[in-house]
Amino acid sequence: MSKLASWELNTIYSSQQIIPCSLKIHLQWFADEEDAPGRTEEPSEHKLRELRKEGQVVKSQELVSALGLLIPAFLLLALAPSMLNTCKELIRFFFERAVELDPTKDAIILAVLLRYFVRLAAPIMIVAFIAAIISNVAQVGFLFTTKPITPDFSKVLPKIGQYFRRIFSVDGVYNFVKSIAKMAIIGFVAFILIYSEKDKLLRLQETSIMMGLTTVGTIAIKMLIISALLLGALSIPDLIFQRWRFRERNRMTRYEVKEEQKMYEADPQIQGRIRSRFRELLRQNIRTAVPKADVVVTNPTHLAVAIQYDQGYMEGPMIVAMGEDEMAARIRQIAQENDVPLVENKPLAWALYRDPKIDVGDIIPREYWSTVALVLSKVWYLNEEKRRRRMSA
Repeated sequence: MSKLASWELNTIYSSQQIIPCSLKIHLQWFADEEDAPGRTEEPSEHKLRELRKEGQVVKSQELVSALGLLIPAFLLLALAPSMLNTCKELIRFFFERAVELDPTKDAIILAVLLRYFVRLAAPIMIVAFIAAIISNVAQVGFLFTTKPITPDFSKVLPKIGQYFRRIFSVDGVYNFVKSIAKMAIIGFVAFILIYSEKDKLLRLQETSIMMGLTTVGTIAIKMLIISALLLGALSIPDLIFQRWRFRERNRMTRYEVKEEQKMYEADPQIQGRIRSRFRELLRQNIRTAVPKADVVVTNPTHLAVAIQYDQGYMEGPMIVAMGEDEMAARIRQIAQENDVPLVENKPLAWALYRDPKIDVGDIIPREYWSTVALVLSKVWYLNEEKRRRRMSA
């Protein structure tokens, strides 16, 4: 077979495989990876906390937009007379100096223009900014994170499959319907207001400039307020939907739930083994540590604290063992078997055992040294008396 015939057969075979292969790829565009069938479990509290740290929270952007439109609209309504006077001053200033000032040379023109712009726009911008903060805090609480705005270069190159999945997913269809609803609301409000004031608008050419501005401004502010109220009403079902979709998108598989429980809650059997092993190590340490102690301070029955002090290499008295109830009884038993003195001092025993800064192997803090010194001096005196009696006998 010639190379040309072989190439033609391969081309025909490839062309026959293109159609089903391409159909399979296009069908995948309609699938949502986040709504995989295996994700049947509700997101855990730990996962929700981690998502919050990354800036992924539930909120309705429509509520932010509604408040950001409504509150500045009321402020604009209240400040309209003073803003109109500011505009008059601006026009009068430039008309009076139209012949005197040169826009290419006099920097005062730009300075004056910026000053009037700040007087007109600053109150509206500040109030809109505060309204946006309030609406966000009311929905998600106080949260500051830079992760949502951190650049992700893996998203620079578009992925056709993900693009089509987003368009035809539940979120894509919902956002499309929501955008149509918002445009319909604003268009309907504008139509009703303009139609109801058509007679006044048709007679604007017969009225003064001030009357025309007042009429148009009143219609515009009414349109802003009514649209903002309707968008606020739309934000209620939107917030419910966003909460539902947030939990749906972040569902977990059973395997993920089990792994998280092992990692953060631990298996009860493992916890039991750890506690058992810890008690065993502690008992073994008691057998070797208590005989080296100089004294065991007792409660006398509930607590026992073994103290060792060697002036040669210790900077202060050290706790070598301590415990309560069964552990205290074990310490007292080992002390009696090894002729370690038992001294009853309830205040000192409770103070050393309850102090969160003190643990086995720690040097006793200086605030207890005077009391511990009295106990040790008494023990050393008794030991010296015993030694003398043995020598004399």
